[in-house]
Amino acid sequence: LGCQEFMILPTGASSFTEAMRMGSEVYHHLKSVIKGRFGLDATAVGDEGGFAPNILNNKDALNLIQEAIEKAGYTGKIEIGMDVAASEFYKGANTYDLDFKTQNNDGSQKISGDQLRDLYMEFCNEFPITSIEDPSYQV
Repeated sequence: LGCQEFMILPTGASSFTEAMRMGSEVYHHLKSVIKGRFGLDATAVGDEGGFAPNILNNKDALNLIQEAIEKAGYTGKIEIGMDVAASEFYKGANTYDLDFKTQNNDGSQKISGDQLRDLYMEFCNEFPITSIEDPSYQV
């Protein structure tokens, strides 16, 4: 699944100042977790300031973020948001290609809208996800 970005949401903060501190601490823990798993080169940031390690699937990214939240000591105080940008991998006829970044792929990762919804539900059941932006095709 191609997800445009993941966001940490400090919903347990009592003030804007605390939310900024929590976000900053998790960001630095995430950098450390990524560096430990993938090396220093993987901590380069993307266009919008987020990390862009070579991760194969969303579950791996969610696990990294959850580990950073835990290491920062904010379990239960920080939730996760996803900007899926599903229009990017919508192929028409209620079909989404999770392998859309691979040119001439074999089509084995094409799923229906219902299957995509079920995948989101799986993520929400396993991780503290409270926001999914652009979860489906937008007209």
